[in-house]
Order: sequence, then C-alpha cells, then structure tokens
Amino acid sequence: MNKKSTAPFKSAVILLLLLFLCFGVAWTGAQVSPGIASSEWYDQLNKPDWNPPGWLFGPVWTALYTMMAFAAWRVWRRLGFGDGKKELSLFGIQLFLNGLWSQLFFNAQNPGLAFIEIIMLLSAIIATTWLFYKQDRIAGWLMVPYILWVAFATVLNGTIWMMN
Repeated sequence: MNKKSTAPFKSAVILLLLLFLCFGVAWTGAQVSPGIASSEWYDQLNKPDWNPPGWLFGPVWTALYTMMAFAAWRVWRRLGFGDGKKELSLFGIQLFLNGLWSQLFFNAQNPGLAFIEIIMLLSAIIATTWLFYKQDRIAGWLMVPYILWVAFATVLNGTIWMMN
C-alpha cells in the first residue's frame, strides 16, 4: 500500500484513539461519581435548586467528549502531532484536569479543592479552544459547549462548596 491509500486508515485510527482517550477519562470520572460509586456523601450535600438532575450528566458528557475528540482530530488532521504539539499538548492537559476534578470532588470529597481545580480546568479549556479555533474554526466551535458546561459546573461547584 502506498502512503496515500493508508491516510484514511491512519486518520480513522487517530480518531478512534482520541475517542478512546476522551471516554477513558469519562470512565475514570464515572467510577467515583454518583450512580456508579456510592453517592451517600453527595446525596447528603446541600445543593442549589438549579442543580441538574442526575440523569442529565451522562448524555451531556457523552456529547461533550465526542465533540472534544472530533475537535482534537480536526486539529491533528491539519497540523499532525509535530506541528500541533502546542495545541494537542494543551488538549491533553485539559483532559487530565477534567479527570482530576471528579477525583477531587467525589473521591476525595473536597469541593473546595475541586473548585480551585475546576477554575484551572476552565482556563485550560478556554486556551485550548482558542488555539484550536486559530487552526480550524470548526474545531474551536466544537469546544464551545464544553466551555459553557464547565463554566456552569464551576458556578455549581462553588455554590455547593459555599452551601456546605
């Protein structure tokens, strides 16, 4: 096979790897989140009236992780790993911070530390989105719902922390 005929296969493999990476982070968070892990601690917390119902988180995060993977894939297609090192490294950092939040909030049961961390996460997402947008506008726009959801989660996290 020549290089040109393997390009679609390589592109599909990279997309699958990015999806696997994003949903791997989702899986680690789900292991400590209410619904899979014991939610006794979380259920006992005071929460605002506008706290979303538990059933909403799965579908929202499924959509967000899928869009994140496609955004990163679009940047990789444009730049590759070499020229896209800055963009894709920052994507990896924000993904790590994403997974860390669940561990701090639910596993460590520390909403205060999780609040500090989610501010760093939101900052990393905004920076990643900007870098993605500069390379591929669709990739940037695919990240915007993620910014909005994490901004909402930041306010919710802070509110829960203050209420408890």
